[in-house]
Amino acid sequence: MTAQFDYTGKRVVVTGSSSGIGAATARALATAGAEVHGASRTGDATGLASFTPLDLADPASIEAAASAIGDPVHALFNCAGATPMVAPLDILKVNFLGTRLLTEHILAQMPHGGAVVNVSSDGGYAWRKRQSIIVEFLAARTFDAGLAWYEAHKDESGHPYGFAKEALNVWTMQQSATLIGRGIRINVCSPGAVQTPMLEAIEAVFPSEMIDAVTVPIGRRSTPEEQAGPLLFLNSPAASYVNGIDLQVDGGFWAGRTLAGAFH
Repeated sequence: MTAQFDYTGKRVVVTGSSSGIGAATARALATAGAEVHGASRTGDATGLASFTPLDLADPASIEAAASAIGDPVHALFNCAGATPMVAPLDILKVNFLGTRLLTEHILAQMPHGGAVVNVSSDGGYAWRKRQSIIVEFLAARTFDAGLAWYEAHKDESGHPYGFAKEALNVWTMQQSATLIGRGIRINVCSPGAVQTPMLEAIEAVFPSEMIDAVTVPIGRRSTPEEQAGPLLFLNSPAASYVNGIDLQVDGGFWAGRTLAGAFH
Protein backbone atom coordinates (compact mmCIF):
# COMPACT_ATOMS: atom_id res chain seq x y z
CA MET A 1 0.00 0.00 0.00
CA THR A 2 1.61 3.24 -1.11
CA ALA A 3 1.37 6.50 0.85
CA GLN A 4 -1.14 7.76 -1.72
CA PHE A 5 -3.53 5.00 -0.65
CA ASP A 6 -2.90 5.48 3.04
CA TYR A 7 -6.24 6.12 4.74
CA THR A 8 -4.75 6.38 8.24
CA GLY A 9 -6.70 8.90 10.28
CA LYS A 10 -9.58 8.95 7.79
CA ARG A 11 -13.10 8.27 8.97
CA VAL A 12 -14.94 6.61 6.07
CA VAL A 13 -18.42 5.23 5.40
CA VAL A 14 -19.15 2.21 3.21
CA THR A 15 -22.73 1.35 2.31
CA GLY A 16 -23.51 -2.24 1.40
CA SER A 17 -20.61 -3.18 3.68
CA SER A 18 -21.87 -6.69 4.46
CA SER A 19 -21.51 -8.21 0.99
CA GLY A 20 -19.91 -8.08 -2.43
CA ILE A 21 -18.12 -4.92 -3.52
CA GLY A 22 -19.00 -3.14 -0.28
CA ALA A 23 -17.48 -5.85 1.88
CA ALA A 24 -14.32 -5.99 -0.26
CA THR A 25 -14.03 -2.20 -0.09
CA ALA A 26 -14.47 -2.15 3.68
CA ARG A 27 -11.72 -4.76 4.08
CA ALA A 28 -9.35 -2.89 1.78
CA LEU A 29 -9.96 0.37 3.64
CA ALA A 30 -9.31 -1.25 7.01
CA THR A 31 -6.03 -2.61 5.65
CA ALA A 32 -5.20 0.92 4.45
CA GLY A 33 -5.64 2.24 7.99
CA ALA A 34 -9.11 3.79 7.75
CA GLU A 35 -11.67 3.95 10.52
CA VAL A 36 -14.43 2.15 8.62
CA HIS A 37 -18.09 2.66 9.43
CA GLY A 38 -20.32 0.20 7.62
CA ALA A 39 -24.00 0.57 6.79
CA SER A 40 -26.31 -1.98 5.22
CA ARG A 41 -29.73 -3.59 5.58
CA THR A 42 -28.14 -6.59 7.28
CA GLY A 43 -24.76 -7.34 8.79
CA ASP A 44 -22.69 -6.57 11.84
CA ALA A 45 -19.61 -4.67 12.98
CA THR A 46 -17.11 -7.47 12.41
CA GLY A 47 -13.91 -5.85 11.09
CA LEU A 48 -15.49 -2.39 11.28
CA ALA A 49 -15.31 0.56 13.66
CA SER A 50 -19.12 0.52 13.70
CA PHE A 51 -22.12 -0.86 11.85
CA THR A 52 -25.39 1.01 11.29
CA PRO A 53 -28.55 -0.59 9.90
CA LEU A 54 -29.56 1.20 6.70
CA ASP A 55 -32.53 0.73 4.38
CA LEU A 56 -32.03 2.97 1.35
CA ALA A 57 -35.69 2.52 0.42
CA ASP A 58 -36.75 4.29 3.62
CA PRO A 59 -36.03 8.02 4.12
CA ALA A 60 -36.47 7.70 7.90
CA SER A 61 -33.85 4.93 8.02
CA ILE A 62 -31.50 7.04 5.91
CA GLU A 63 -31.80 10.05 8.20
CA ALA A 64 -31.34 7.91 11.31
CA ALA A 65 -28.27 6.19 9.86
CA ALA A 66 -26.60 9.46 8.87
CA SER A 67 -27.22 10.84 12.34
CA ALA A 68 -25.86 7.70 14.01
CA ILE A 69 -22.70 7.72 11.90
CA GLY A 70 -22.00 11.33 12.85
CA ASP A 71 -19.06 13.43 11.73
CA PRO A 72 -16.59 13.97 10.34
CA VAL A 73 -16.81 11.71 7.29
CA HIS A 74 -13.72 12.06 5.11
CA ALA A 75 -14.84 9.66 2.38
CA LEU A 76 -18.11 8.02 1.37
CA PHE A 77 -18.23 4.79 -0.65
CA ASN A 78 -21.78 4.19 -1.94
CA CYS A 79 -21.63 0.47 -2.71
CA ALA A 80 -25.16 -0.63 -1.76
CA GLY A 81 -27.56 -1.61 -4.52
CA ALA A 82 -30.71 -3.55 -5.36
CA THR A 83 -30.98 -6.34 -7.92
CA PRO A 84 -33.15 -5.97 -11.04
CA MET A 85 -35.60 -8.54 -9.61
CA VAL A 86 -37.03 -6.58 -6.68
CA ALA A 87 -40.11 -4.36 -6.92
CA PRO A 88 -39.54 -1.63 -9.55
CA LEU A 89 -39.99 1.34 -7.23
CA ASP A 90 -37.72 -0.26 -4.63
CA ILE A 91 -35.00 -0.49 -7.27
CA LEU A 92 -35.36 3.22 -7.99
CA LYS A 93 -35.34 4.04 -4.28
CA VAL A 94 -32.23 2.04 -3.41
CA ASN A 95 -30.16 2.59 -6.54
CA PHE A 96 -30.76 6.30 -6.82
CA LEU A 97 -33.23 8.16 -4.60
CA GLY A 98 -31.99 6.66 -1.33
CA THR A 99 -28.36 6.90 -2.37
CA ARG A 100 -28.84 10.56 -3.27
CA LEU A 101 -30.57 11.33 0.03
CA LEU A 102 -27.94 9.57 2.14
CA THR A 103 -25.15 11.31 0.25
CA GLU A 104 -26.76 14.70 0.86
CA HIS A 105 -26.89 13.97 4.60
CA ILE A 106 -23.29 12.73 4.70
CA LEU A 107 -22.04 15.71 2.67
CA ALA A 108 -23.25 17.96 5.48
CA GLN A 109 -20.78 16.08 7.70
CA MET A 110 -17.86 16.12 5.24
CA PRO A 111 -14.95 18.58 5.53
CA HIS A 112 -12.85 20.20 2.83
CA GLY A 113 -10.76 17.54 1.12
CA GLY A 114 -13.48 14.90 1.33
CA ALA A 115 -14.50 12.59 -1.49
CA VAL A 116 -17.47 10.51 -2.61
CA VAL A 117 -17.55 7.59 -5.02
CA ASN A 118 -20.80 6.03 -6.24
CA VAL A 119 -20.97 2.48 -7.54
CA SER A 120 -23.12 2.46 -10.66
CA SER A 121 -23.14 -0.22 -13.38
CA ASP A 122 -22.45 -0.89 -17.02
CA GLY A 123 -26.25 -1.01 -17.13
CA GLY A 124 -26.26 2.78 -16.81
CA TYR A 125 -24.09 3.41 -19.87
CA ALA A 126 -27.00 4.88 -21.86
CA TRP A 127 -26.84 8.14 -19.90
CA ARG A 128 -24.66 9.34 -22.75
CA LYS A 129 -27.69 9.39 -25.06
CA ARG A 130 -30.50 10.07 -22.57
CA GLN A 131 -29.35 13.15 -20.74
CA SER A 132 -32.45 15.27 -21.39
CA ILE A 133 -34.91 12.89 -19.72
CA ILE A 134 -32.49 12.16 -16.88
CA VAL A 135 -31.95 15.85 -16.15
CA GLU A 136 -35.72 16.30 -16.06
CA PHE A 137 -35.98 13.48 -13.51
CA LEU A 138 -33.16 14.91 -11.40
CA ALA A 139 -35.09 18.18 -11.12
CA ALA A 140 -37.49 16.26 -8.84
CA ARG A 141 -35.50 17.11 -5.75
CA THR A 142 -37.27 15.10 -3.06
CA PHE A 143 -37.65 11.38 -2.52
CA ASP A 144 -41.41 11.44 -3.05
CA ALA A 145 -41.21 13.80 -6.04
CA GLY A 146 -38.74 11.45 -7.71
CA LEU A 147 -41.10 8.50 -7.26
CA ALA A 148 -44.03 10.48 -8.60
CA TRP A 149 -42.03 11.62 -11.63
CA TYR A 150 -41.00 8.06 -12.48
CA GLU A 151 -44.55 6.74 -12.13
CA ALA A 152 -45.68 9.41 -14.62
CA HIS A 153 -42.84 8.72 -17.08
CA LYS A 154 -41.99 5.03 -16.63
CA ASP A 155 -42.74 4.07 -20.22
CA GLU A 156 -40.17 6.48 -21.63
CA SER A 157 -37.75 6.01 -18.74
CA GLY A 158 -37.51 2.25 -19.14
CA HIS A 159 -36.60 -0.38 -16.56
CA PRO A 160 -35.82 1.26 -13.20
CA TYR A 161 -32.52 -0.60 -12.79
CA GLY A 162 -30.86 0.95 -15.83
CA PHE A 163 -32.65 4.27 -15.36
CA ALA A 164 -31.56 4.58 -11.72
CA LYS A 165 -27.95 3.90 -12.68
CA GLU A 166 -28.14 6.43 -15.51
CA ALA A 167 -29.51 8.97 -13.05
CA LEU A 168 -26.77 8.21 -10.53
CA ASN A 169 -24.12 8.84 -13.18
CA VAL A 170 -25.57 12.15 -14.37
CA TRP A 171 -26.30 13.36 -10.83
CA THR A 172 -22.69 12.62 -9.87
CA MET A 173 -21.48 14.80 -12.72
CA GLN A 174 -23.89 17.58 -11.80
CA GLN A 175 -22.68 17.52 -8.20
CA SER A 176 -19.03 17.49 -9.18
CA ALA A 177 -19.31 21.02 -10.55
CA THR A 178 -20.65 22.44 -7.29
CA LEU A 179 -19.07 20.29 -4.58
CA ILE A 180 -15.57 21.05 -5.81
CA GLY A 181 -16.19 24.60 -4.61
CA ARG A 182 -16.20 23.11 -1.10
CA GLY A 183 -13.08 21.10 -1.85
CA ILE A 184 -15.05 17.85 -2.17
CA ARG A 185 -14.69 15.53 -5.16
CA ILE A 186 -17.34 13.10 -6.39
CA ASN A 187 -16.97 10.35 -9.00
CA VAL A 188 -18.74 7.21 -10.14
CA CYS A 189 -17.48 3.72 -11.00
CA SER A 190 -19.42 1.49 -13.40
CA PRO A 191 -18.58 -2.20 -12.92
CA GLY A 192 -19.32 -4.92 -15.42
CA ALA A 193 -20.12 -8.48 -14.31
CA VAL A 194 -18.82 -8.95 -10.74
CA GLN A 195 -18.99 -12.32 -9.00
CA THR A 196 -20.96 -11.37 -5.89
CA PRO A 197 -24.03 -12.72 -4.06
CA MET A 198 -26.07 -10.16 -6.01
CA LEU A 199 -24.87 -11.59 -9.31
CA GLU A 200 -25.62 -15.10 -8.04
CA ALA A 201 -29.19 -14.00 -7.31
CA ILE A 202 -29.48 -12.57 -10.82
CA GLU A 203 -28.02 -15.75 -12.32
CA ALA A 204 -30.64 -17.82 -10.52
CA VAL A 205 -33.30 -16.02 -12.57
CA PHE A 206 -31.58 -15.10 -15.84
CA PRO A 207 -29.46 -17.37 -18.09
CA SER A 208 -25.72 -17.33 -17.40
CA GLU A 209 -25.18 -16.57 -21.09
CA MET A 210 -26.73 -13.12 -20.57
CA ILE A 211 -24.16 -12.35 -17.88
CA ASP A 212 -21.20 -13.85 -19.70
CA ALA A 213 -22.05 -11.79 -22.78
CA VAL A 214 -20.74 -8.70 -20.98
CA THR A 215 -17.39 -10.31 -20.11
CA VAL A 216 -16.05 -9.74 -23.64
CA PRO A 217 -13.16 -9.15 -24.33
CA ILE A 218 -11.55 -10.02 -20.99
CA GLY A 219 -13.29 -13.39 -20.89
CA ARG A 220 -14.12 -13.61 -17.19
CA ARG A 221 -16.08 -11.96 -14.41
CA SER A 222 -14.50 -9.48 -12.04
CA THR A 223 -13.85 -10.22 -8.39
CA PRO A 224 -15.16 -7.76 -5.77
CA GLU A 225 -11.55 -6.96 -4.86
CA GLU A 226 -10.87 -5.82 -8.44
CA GLN A 227 -13.66 -3.28 -8.03
CA ALA A 228 -12.50 -2.12 -4.60
CA GLY A 229 -9.12 -0.97 -5.90
CA PRO A 230 -10.49 1.71 -8.27
CA LEU A 231 -12.87 2.89 -5.54
CA LEU A 232 -10.03 3.41 -3.07
CA PHE A 233 -8.06 5.21 -5.76
CA LEU A 234 -10.88 7.64 -6.59
CA ASN A 235 -11.38 8.67 -2.96
CA SER A 236 -7.64 8.94 -2.25
CA PRO A 237 -5.13 11.80 -2.66
CA ALA A 238 -3.80 9.95 -5.72
CA ALA A 239 -6.96 11.10 -7.52
CA SER A 240 -6.88 14.67 -6.23
CA TYR A 241 -7.51 16.09 -9.74
CA VAL A 242 -10.09 13.47 -10.73
CA ASN A 243 -13.62 14.82 -10.42
CA GLY A 244 -16.94 14.03 -12.09
CA ILE A 245 -15.89 10.96 -14.09
CA ASP A 246 -17.74 7.75 -14.91
CA LEU A 247 -14.97 5.15 -14.66
CA GLN A 248 -15.80 1.95 -16.53
CA VAL A 249 -14.40 -1.04 -14.64
CA ASP A 250 -15.68 -3.72 -17.00
CA GLY A 251 -12.67 -5.39 -18.58
CA GLY A 252 -13.15 -3.39 -21.78
CA PHE A 253 -16.75 -4.37 -22.56
CA TRP A 254 -18.03 -0.91 -23.43
CA ALA A 255 -14.82 -0.02 -25.25
CA GLY A 256 -15.60 -2.91 -27.57
CA ARG A 257 -19.22 -1.89 -27.97
CA THR A 258 -18.27 1.71 -28.68
CA LEU A 259 -15.69 0.70 -31.26
CA ALA A 260 -17.89 -1.87 -32.96
CA GLY A 261 -15.89 -4.75 -34.37
CA ALA A 262 -12.71 -3.91 -32.48
CA PHE A 263 -12.80 -7.22 -30.60
CA HIS A 264 -13.44 -10.57 -32.20
